[in-house]
Amino acid sequence: MLNSLASAIWSPRLGHASLDLDATLAQMSLYEFEIEANHLGKNVALGLENNPLLPGVILTEEGRFLGMISRQRFFEHMSRPYALELFWQRPVKTLYRFAQTEVLVVPWDTKIVDAARSALERSPQLIYEPIVVEKSPDASGKISYSLIDVHQLMLEQAQIHQRARHLVEELYQKLETVNQELYRLANSDGLTLVANRRRFDEYFDREWRRCAREQTPISLILCDIDYFKRYNDSCGHLAGDDCLRQVAAAINKGIMRPGDLLARYGGEEFAVILPNTPSEGAVTVAKRIQSHIRELQIPHPASPAKRVTLSLGVATKIPSRLAPASEGSYTDLAVQPPATPLGAAMLTSGKELLAAADTALYLAKNHGRDRFAVTLS
Repeated sequence: MLNSLASAIWSPRLGHASLDLDATLAQMSLYEFEIEANHLGKNVALGLENNPLLPGVILTEEGRFLGMISRQRFFEHMSRPYALELFWQRPVKTLYRFAQTEVLVVPWDTKIVDAARSALERSPQLIYEPIVVEKSPDASGKISYSLIDVHQLMLEQAQIHQRARHLVEELYQKLETVNQELYRLANSDGLTLVANRRRFDEYFDREWRRCAREQTPISLILCDIDYFKRYNDSCGHLAGDDCLRQVAAAINKGIMRPGDLLARYGGEEFAVILPNTPSEGAVTVAKRIQSHIRELQIPHPASPAKRVTLSLGVATKIPSRLAPASEGSYTDLAVQPPATPLGAAMLTSGKELLAAADTALYLAKNHGRDRFAVTLS
């Protein structure tokens, strides 16, 4: 059943006179929501919905601490397809098997500043997870647990008087570093460490719009490892992963400017965005990439070339400056649109550049692979 404190709405206490550098977690308002792991998932859901400030739930098994599920992870799993059927009427322990993660447990006599430091030293994926506070045993020897929200913890320690100012600045610098790392992780491919598809889409859209405003060319190179499925089948998936890493690094060597972006486009396919680059410049980059790939000399027993090769499709466009004027018509910011029903179709988009690069890649594949092809616009 829910602890009595679980029904209370708590607000962080800020600026409390007793909170100095030696203040401990025992002096803070803690959240208590403890439930036996054999209780139904719906009990947890209702408890969290009725108490929006609760950062999570503590699970026990026969009175002993089992683990913790944060509010975010709980509702993240409950919102997935078929989750209600799987977890609503089943013991919450069932969901815990999928949602469990490493938990930071600290004694409640821990200093606030030390708890804040420990919270920020966790991995980026766990940085905002609640902290479990272990209380001292009661007269019967039973140990109880409470939760503290990380944001509340940071607010409390930030209000500690001026002797903690230097520490506050240090902690927020660490938090900024963590946020940057989270952003990097969210936008990087875990295997090759280059940009992922999400980052590609975001950057491509931004650079396309910028080149449209400035009327400068943007080039795209799609790269595909030849006979990669055969490579995986003959050499194994571990070798395939290593091959992808080496190819990504070789392609990256061929990109010289900070504004160019290499992304893993999907599977064994990579994409290179080259803003402010005409077709001739893109061809130079494609040749450089091919040279670095050939230097690798990765054996490929199932390829006619007997080594790993790369096919590339190169396309360049100057984005149109056409913009919608009204429903069914477009107005060019520089010139008037053609007096034709096809006028709206003249609006170029990033999809057209992608299609052109894909067509070029298809041509390279069909003409023997281990080469690049260019579509002219």
